Amino acid sequence: MNSIRVFLVVVTLAVLTLFTFIVSLRGFQSSMEEADRLFDNQLLDVAHLIAKIYTDDTAENVDHIGAITFQVWQQGLLKASSSNAPATEISVLKPGFDFSNFGGYRWRTVAYYNDHSDIWVLAAQRMDLRYTLAENVILESIYPVVIGLPVLGLLIWLIVSQGLKPLRKLADDLGNKQPEDLSPLKIDKPRNELQQIVSSSNRLLARLETSLLREKQFASDAAHELRTPISALKVQLYNISKELPQDHEGIEELAYTTGRLERIVEQILDLYKSSPDRYTANFVPIDLAALAREILAREYPLFDKKNQTLEFLGDSCFIPGDRFALTTLIYNLLSNANKYTPEDGSVVVTINKESEGVRLTVEDSGPGIPDDQRLKIFERFYRIGGDRNPLREPGCGLGLAIVKRIVDLHEASIAVTPSRFETGVAFHVSFPVCPVNESPGARPG
Repeated sequence: MNSIRVFLVVVTLAVLTLFTFIVSLRGFQSSMEEADRLFDNQLLDVAHLIAKIYTDDTAENVDHIGAITFQVWQQGLLKASSSNAPATEISVLKPGFDFSNFGGYRWRTVAYYNDHSDIWVLAAQRMDLRYTLAENVILESIYPVVIGLPVLGLLIWLIVSQGLKPLRKLADDLGNKQPEDLSPLKIDKPRNELQQIVSSSNRLLARLETSLLREKQFASDAAHELRTPISALKVQLYNISKELPQDHEGIEELAYTTGRLERIVEQILDLYKSSPDRYTANFVPIDLAALAREILAREYPLFDKKNQTLEFLGDSCFIPGDRFALTTLIYNLLSNANKYTPEDGSVVVTINKESEGVRLTVEDSGPGIPDDQRLKIFERFYRIGGDRNPLREPGCGLGLAIVKRIVDLHEASIAVTPSRFETGVAFHVSFPVCPVNESPGARPG
């Protein structure tokens, strides 16, 4: 709002200043032309007066010190002159106005012939003094305009501020709305221009409300449809477990996978149903390094199965976040590295502190990602060439999309670069600093 007000004031004042300058310049030129005419008339009047005063050839030189000088010539002889006049003719003996240089100055001259007395009167006026006098008079009339520009600017500022007050109120009403408040804006007697903005904003709010309601309905329906088969699967697993030994490895693995599937479904639904404001309100300090070590230990058999080297580097680093969401983020990055790294490959997880926060890096020695596709991999259902793994590992293209969603909800950032290995990719997730990073009583989630 301030930028609009400043823009309007500056542009309006600049246009007025330019207009005032042009008008003043034109007025100055016109005034100087009028002043020249006045001074020329004055100079001619002086010549007429001298012609009337002069009576005979016995007149002595007149002691005249000033901006005007004169001479009286008769039959080629100088009969009278002012004390500041030269001994030669100050202009040609031809009726009318002209210019001449003498005495180190530029002069405006006039020649007047009196046929009754048979005399020539030559009068001259210094141009510099004429211009100085004219400029002083004209500038005295321009100064008030120049001095009034700051006052005019203040008045324009007040007028523009008053005119923008309804728009500022509209901005405040929009800014004060709660995330879940999509009710129409109500402004008493809005101006015609503002009415269009209010109407457009209300239509947008109505579309957003419809879209959110549709999304919530879909989430509710999806939750029901997904929970039902998972519940049935859990019942069947329970029944089967009664017929097999309690330490049966397959049943334990199925039970763990089913539980994880149930948690992932619930978490995905929560992620897409929750607004960022509500979601971040439940954040707690979490030791990212401790959480990463826990996940690495649990998922290590997947890497050992492919004879992959799994390395962890990092110390205790606290960030504000949701434990399950961060678990999902790290798990998806590790799962991605495990799937797309060949046997006997390497995966390195690094966590280190930076000046502006904490960085989590997961890098592998897989085939890597082309530069032109590093942003597309975070789109839902997108897979490079269908799959960038030569073994065609199964997947649906949601893992990295969920990672990006979790990154956004934590107000973090994610970048994709080549890894430290000859081939491969590195995912860098930068989190903001946790206010209780050094709290001795903080627990890792």
